[in-house]
Amino acid sequence: MDNVKSFKKQEASTAMASVAASVSSCFHGENLSSSCSSLFSRATLAFSPSISGNDFNGRKRFMVLAKRLSGLEEAMRIRRAREQQTSTPIKRRTPLRRLKVSPRLPVPDHILKPPYVSTKLLPEISSEFQIHDEEGIARMRAACELAARVLEHAGTLVRPSVTTNEIDKAVHQMIIDNGAYPSPLGYGGFPKSVCTSVNECMCHGIPDSRQLLDGDIINIDVTVYLNGYHGDTSKTFLCGNVDEATKRLVKVTEECLERGISVCKDGALFRKIGKRISEHAEKFGYGVVERFVGHGVGTVFHSEPLIFHHRNEKPGSMVEGQTFTIEPILTLGRTECVTWEDNWTTLTKDGSPAAQFEHTILITRTGAEILTKC
Repeated sequence: MDNVKSFKKQEASTAMASVAASVSSCFHGENLSSSCSSLFSRATLAFSPSISGNDFNGRKRFMVLAKRLSGLEEAMRIRRAREQQTSTPIKRRTPLRRLKVSPRLPVPDHILKPPYVSTKLLPEISSEFQIHDEEGIARMRAACELAARVLEHAGTLVRPSVTTNEIDKAVHQMIIDNGAYPSPLGYGGFPKSVCTSVNECMCHGIPDSRQLLDGDIINIDVTVYLNGYHGDTSKTFLCGNVDEATKRLVKVTEECLERGISVCKDGALFRKIGKRISEHAEKFGYGVVERFVGHGVGTVFHSEPLIFHHRNEKPGSMVEGQTFTIEPILTLGRTECVTWEDNWTTLTKDGSPAAQFEHTILITRTGAEILTKC
């Protein structure tokens, strides 16, 4: 009998050692495809239900360790997903650099302009939540509908050899032809009528003489100011033959926006947006950029509340009649960023592609109305 107990003790000790070795491998990135996923199935087979006394203490210690490890499986799955993505061939691109920026385009005198146009100072974020009556909602719908149509038209221009400056000209002309003002123009000194962010540019790209290349992606961010109200929207477009890994990034980013919108309604907590977006992005191993946020939008371009797209514990809840944007940015690599000397163009620090989608939404009693959907 003593021999049996001695054997079981040795068996338990061996299993514990096996677990410890597997844990070490997981933390150091070794054998990720096998050691972590099968960790518990191998180790628990080494125990007999007849263990008691001191042997039971060994089993108890093992089970505590197993519980501590259970949270690792999800983290390892996410890591494996990211490794699978990065192992997919990605077309090597020439890093972005600033090319020629043409002069800002004129706006007819009769078109109503936002107050910030008269100064180059960057306006402060307004503390005033954008909550509208029936007339305000009607004007928001009109501004957002125009922004959506302009963005749709801009997307038809995306093809190899077209310059981002040509896209800016087309966007500018369509906006003023409809009696509206291109909101980015003159905002904090921004020199163009639209933001065009190519490949590793996260956001706020300034249109210039660079030609789009086959395999590029480009986010076009359109905001119009019509009858005293801003409508804000953006979308990432594919240019020519884009590699599968980058196409997947773009698809999942749009899905993240949709999932963020799905939790919105009167009384819902703002932080639910970031939670839902992060949950979906993490399934694919993508990073969610924390530096840039959604915002209230209406009679002012940027106001409270700030909408965080990552997990957060920020207070606040939504109110019927309120309008704001949700605009997550996801990256294929790390989420750290660098900003050029122009103080606008912001790129991923590691040069990996980034994608963004944005809608302006109206909170209703039972959900959210997407105002910038064509």
